[in-house]
Amino acid sequence: MEANTRGTGRLPAAFLTPGSSSFLDFLEAHRPELIPGRRRLPEGVIEAPHGTTIVAAVFDGGVVLAGDRRATMGNVIAQRDMEKVFPADEYSAIGIAGTAGLAIEMVRMFQLELEHYEKIEGTVLSLEGKANRLTTMIRGNLGMAMQGLAVVPMFAGYDLDLGRGRIFTYDVTGGRSEERGFAATGSGSVFARGSMKKLHRDDLTADQAATMVVQALYDAADDDSATGGPDLARKIFPIVSLITEDGFRRLTEAEVTEIAVSITDQRLAHPNGPQAPLL
Repeated sequence: MEANTRGTGRLPAAFLTPGSSSFLDFLEAHRPELIPGRRRLPEGVIEAPHGTTIVAAVFDGGVVLAGDRRATMGNVIAQRDMEKVFPADEYSAIGIAGTAGLAIEMVRMFQLELEHYEKIEGTVLSLEGKANRLTTMIRGNLGMAMQGLAVVPMFAGYDLDLGRGRIFTYDVTGGRSEERGFAATGSGSVFARGSMKKLHRDDLTADQAATMVVQALYDAADDDSATGGPDLARKIFPIVSLITEDGFRRLTEAEVTEIAVSITDQRLAHPNGPQAPLL
């Protein structure tokens, strides 16, 4: 029967039967080998490219999510222009740190999960619900994380019910925390968080928030070799995305270039960046 259905190009009946609104549960039941965390790995040490620093900040009217472009493999730069920030759906975005290949697969699975839910239920999942679904996916990757292939994403979006931007961070076990104001994850997160701690205000505009996160990534790159700063020679700059009541918008290359060039020019005179008042 199975061979015949394949030969005619038709899907087995199980694939056409309405069931759970979770695409992940559907895969678990029918094709569990397609779930990244269920794969068997060869024994021994595995070297794989890792994404590094992701930052986010709430501003008046939404949230900004940004990431540097460098991927490393040990002490080597594996890629200079990696994309680490993706739309999850119309009103949310996900930034990835950790094992690059698994992280990108998780992003695609998460996008399908949200799309599947919307088609099955006929409504959009709440932002809280989206954050919970991502928790389940990260927890499913725990076996990989224990072998050194961890994925630690950051999730941000505009909450249509509350009318404001929200940020969620995770650990490798799927533990979820909602951050207030700003957040950072990845190897340069300590330095990026320290930068934003002195620059963030509740009344930031979208343009100011975008500038602030690029400043934070610059500071992270200044002290963390795995984080890539603005590369003027190659014209490689951070990816910056805004999520507001109007939906997800990735800043254009020209917009980010203008911010990065302006910051770099100012750092020639003030290498440590903007100075916060003592009181």
